[in-house]
Amino acid sequence: MIKAAIVGGTGYTGVELIRLLSAHPKVSLELLTSRSEAGTRADSIFPSLRGVSEIIFSDLGDDTLSKLQNCDVVFFATPHGVAMKQAEALTKAGVKVIDLAADFRLQSLSDFEHWYQQPHACPELLKSAVYGLPEVSRDSIAQALVVGNPGCYPTTAILGLKPIINLQNARAEQLIAKRIVIDAKSGVSGAGRQAKLSLNFAETSDNFAAYGVAGHRHLPEIEQGVNDILASQFDHDIRFLPHLVPMIRGMFSSIHLELTDEGTKIDWQAEFEKSYQDEFFIDVLPKGSFPDTRSVRASNRLRIAVYQDNARADLTILVVQDNLVKGAAGQAVQNMNVMFGLDETLGLDFAPIVP
Repeated sequence: MIKAAIVGGTGYTGVELIRLLSAHPKVSLELLTSRSEAGTRADSIFPSLRGVSEIIFSDLGDDTLSKLQNCDVVFFATPHGVAMKQAEALTKAGVKVIDLAADFRLQSLSDFEHWYQQPHACPELLKSAVYGLPEVSRDSIAQALVVGNPGCYPTTAILGLKPIINLQNARAEQLIAKRIVIDAKSGVSGAGRQAKLSLNFAETSDNFAAYGVAGHRHLPEIEQGVNDILASQFDHDIRFLPHLVPMIRGMFSSIHLELTDEGTKIDWQAEFEKSYQDEFFIDVLPKGSFPDTRSVRASNRLRIAVYQDNARADLTILVVQDNLVKGAAGQAVQNMNVMFGLDETLGLDFAPIVP
């Protein structure tokens, strides 16, 4: 059995990790930490865990760090800046680290410091960290000691663009124009479990709002994915605009591209189907079908639809996922499976819930 620990399990991604790891046939959840809830049973905070897990929160003190070093893998479901302060000690002890915050996502130190307003605590370890999109970097993840679990928005954006970028890289002629527009929406749980006025029911219900209009920290992550991870060879200009919608969980990203004359000659539906035909968690819908967030609720599935309008030279990619599962905890477990040589679907092969 893989001995796992979760640092910071009181948020929404934390409880998702507890739910998923407790049901995983190859994992023993050994330790769960929280300074604020030390000594408290997890199921007293999250009644959904009654009968699922009897684990008790521990404080993250010196003795707890030694216990973490006895685990095989540690998940950090903590605010940005926590994992990077403990990752070196853990990796030196042979422990694999999966960080669900941003500490190991951006390879550019200047981008990290600009968007997260703090210096990086372990820049040398960052160089060897792997960005955790299994559908893109599976082989590298399998060899990694540290994985930076992707942000929820970048997961939809990078996977939505992957077949386009891959084909563009293989062709001499340009298939899409320079500008890419990503119009994205997320449920309120994407903002985390916090008591904040703008997130309470009266503020979010019956409301729809854009945020990060002047710039959002997931943009450099998307740009890194397009330029470095997918090795893009075209000069792009990405406009990313997120919105908060009045639902609890779910994410919908609409990606708009302009096709060149050569691009209109491509059957993009067929290209997407070919690109993802062997990916269990990615479902390319039949031509003429379009996804909704309910179709992926509480699952690790990501569904994609392709709409091509050659008369207007437009290509629209519609991507949906559950922001807490494929957008966070489920993808972290998927990464763990890859890191330990397990079947990638283990512990994650369950259907979405409806309604």
